[in-house]
Amino acid sequence: MTSQPSFRSYLPPTLALVLIGWGGIAAIFYYSLPFVWARWGFFVLAIMALTGTALPVVYFFHLRFPDSPPAMPNVIVRQALWVGVYAATLAWLQLGRLVTLYVILGLAGGLIAVEYFIRLREKASRIPPVIPDDDPA
Repeated sequence: MTSQPSFRSYLPPTLALVLIGWGGIAAIFYYSLPFVWARWGFFVLAIMALTGTALPVVYFFHLRFPDSPPAMPNVIVRQALWVGVYAATLAWLQLGRLVTLYVILGLAGGLIAVEYFIRLREKASRIPPVIPDDDPA
């Protein structure tokens, strides 16, 4: 059984995503007008910023509530990316005044269901250990 890697391996991408994401959002707010490309840049940078912010939280949750087999690094990064995509999608829907409580809960439920089925598939594709038979026949 493998243990979970330390947070040091997640530190460089976390810092890069946080600095580029939040710094880029601040630059867009201060130095641009609300045109189309600035808006698309905001959404891309929002995904980066929120993914980098959620990465330590998701890592802590997996450390606090271990699973068997332990979550691989790609699972932790993917779940942090779901947080960034979720929040950026809600920000995009807010532009058209389409965000309601049902949209918030439905989108969250849909993303949680997708992640649940992905994790279920990953666990099912794991090869079980072979136990040798003691019978010499």
